[in-house]
Amino acid sequence: MYFEKPGKQNTQETVNIALQAAKELGIDTIVVATNTGDTADLLKDAARSGLHVVAVSHCFGFKDPEVQEMPAERKAALEAAGIQVYTATHVLSGAERGLSAKFGGISPIEVMAYSLRMLGQGTKVAVECSVMALDGGMIPYQKPVIAIGGTGRGADTALVLRAAHAANILDTKIDRVLCKPVLV
Repeated sequence: MYFEKPGKQNTQETVNIALQAAKELGIDTIVVATNTGDTADLLKDAARSGLHVVAVSHCFGFKDPEVQEMPAERKAALEAAGIQVYTATHVLSGAERGLSAKFGGISPIEVMAYSLRMLGQGTKVAVECSVMALDGGMIPYQKPVIAIGGTGRGADTALVLRAAHAANILDTKIDRVLCKPVLV
């Protein structure tokens, strides 16, 4: 499925496509990027029905020092519905982005992030969040999962992938693109 343009207007359809693919392909885990919890909220019924859902949020201080974008009440509601919420430093930026910003230049990790963005921001986010979830022990190594990412807010990309740990990130394999926006 190709969306006309990137953005949050594709969120519900992306989630529907991901859930349908999970059912058809026998995949029991979905990793979803979520800043405030809105996208993950759409997967609460699936989690209650036994699907393993991992919501990966922005790290503390992503926008402002000491600030977490996902309200504590939202996190608690997601966890009560059976969704694991994981927060960690972004694997495709983190400390390297800080060094590049301070000293100029670009790092190999940033080249990787920009290369993934050639397929769309959602592709980069879906891969990144899956690797983060694997490093955090939330999903199994090299087992197919559905990863949902987006451009800004909401979701517009869903992939079937097998994540590798950050130390071996190039061993991550994207098996299928379920949906993504046409890039403008």
